[in-house]
Amino acid sequence: MKQLSVITPVKDSIELTLKTIEAIMTSSCPIPFSYTVYNDFSTPENTVRLQEASEKWGFRLVNLSDLTDHPSPNYLLVLQTAQKEALEQDAGLLIVESDVVVKPTTLHALFAAASELTDCGMVASVTVDEAGQINFPYLYAKKRPQQAFATRKRFSFCCTLLHPRFLQAFSFQQLDPTKHWFDVTISHASLQLGFKNYLFTLFPVLHRPHSSRPWKLLKYTNPLKYYWIKYTKGFDKI
Repeated sequence: MKQLSVITPVKDSIELTLKTIEAIMTSSCPIPFSYTVYNDFSTPENTVRLQEASEKWGFRLVNLSDLTDHPSPNYLLVLQTAQKEALEQDAGLLIVESDVVVKPTTLHALFAAASELTDCGMVASVTVDEAGQINFPYLYAKKRPQQAFATRKRFSFCCTLLHPRFLQAFSFQQLDPTKHWFDVTISHASLQLGFKNYLFTLFPVLHRPHSSRPWKLLKYTNPLKYYWIKYTKGFDKI
């Protein structure tokens, strides 16, 4: 692994996304990294703001409307495109979602950890709220503060690095195109292929869950309405 290919898929939620972008572009990372933001049919106004941010910070902005007419979410296309580019560069694929804000040292810490762990398929930073408390989707890590540990429990792509050795072993062309999200499928594939997935509570990142899709917050406040929307509208297929 020679470098990092960092990506952020985004649909609107522009204010937090701009914080995500700034945090990545101002990272203290001594190893080479590229950064691509995949704009998944944000509004015209937010697309303009992403373009302005790209000009300011120097990251690559890919408007998925230039590549497909498939409605959002287009996570599968993003993952397939990013995997191909990462393999071409011998780069680790670091996914930082648009509701996450990394710390200055996060990128390098994940790169260093993945480089040292000879059996890892994926490494991830635990997520915390504004008060620094571990939050969704890693609530199971609350009993393991200040640790790095292998886990067979669910992994999310909030802030997760996929090692090139795993990217070479598992093609994202195999993923089910009828689904919307693939973090569970891919993390299970890593384990099935004999790799280990490591979660680090040593370097947490700020996470505001579901900022880009606020209807999903109903899962915690009105679960009956959440599941009615999920199944009647065919949303959120995992």
